[in-house]
Amino acid sequence: MQHIEFFDIAHFENNYYRVPPPAALSHFIDFFWETKFDELWERYPKGFSDAQFPNIGYTYIINLGTPFIMQVGERKLSMKTDGFLPRYNSIECFHKPGNKLFGIKFRISPVILKKKVNFSEYKDYMYPLSYLLEASIIEQVKAVNGFEERIEVLSNYFISELTRYEGSIQAVNIVSTILDDCFQQNRFTDSVETLAQQYNISSRTLLRYFEMCTGVSCKQAMQVMRIRKATSHLVNDPDSFDYTAYDYYDHSHFYKHLKQFLSNSSSQTMEPHIRLLELLHKE
Repeated sequence: MQHIEFFDIAHFENNYYRVPPPAALSHFIDFFWETKFDELWERYPKGFSDAQFPNIGYTYIINLGTPFIMQVGERKLSMKTDGFLPRYNSIECFHKPGNKLFGIKFRISPVILKKKVNFSEYKDYMYPLSYLLEASIIEQVKAVNGFEERIEVLSNYFISELTRYEGSIQAVNIVSTILDDCFQQNRFTDSVETLAQQYNISSRTLLRYFEMCTGVSCKQAMQVMRIRKATSHLVNDPDSFDYTAYDYYDHSHFYKHLKQFLSNSSSQTMEPHIRLLELLHKE
């Protein structure tokens, strides 16, 4: 059985915990999450998979159970331990009884404040989490008893790290604010020059900030946010959907971007894609 983002909404809402971070971490973290699959194993004794489309940012995954399989693009990886997962590719996680995962969905990883990490080099694979998070913190997360305790351990840790590097977060603040503003206002086509002028920095500096913080260019990040928001709108409220709200030139422009986005999926069948395309308004 395969569950697909945007289609199997109830599965992702009901079988995962998902909690936003404390305000002090909102520039960095979208949410903490944890699987709650105990009631699913009787229904799926051989397991199931969860497929998701490309996104911005990164996910830290801490393995609280047995090994699992993660597919990144076309590459399948057997994960026995904890991982760091860039989210610019389609992913599919194959779950078996005994699997339990805890994760953090980052827009920007705070590790850039303390280590010289070039995130543009981390895109097409799932990497050991020990590269970015101390083993002692990972062990603390695994030692506590529940989801809320795990959030508390990591929130306290990241907040303490931010305090130490408070004077070094200009790039993070600028990139995070741009991502927020452009998402909320559907400003996905603003030029780098326009965005840079708002912060009295050069276009080259802003491009460097995006590469440093997100691993991709400003334009790439905006286009992923754009199609994800448009797709979510189309699925959840097709009657009110209007491609011009997302600055697409015409129907064919949106259709081309949507088709490209969906074709990156690792899903086993085209049926869900066809269901989504059928929701498009006819001209």
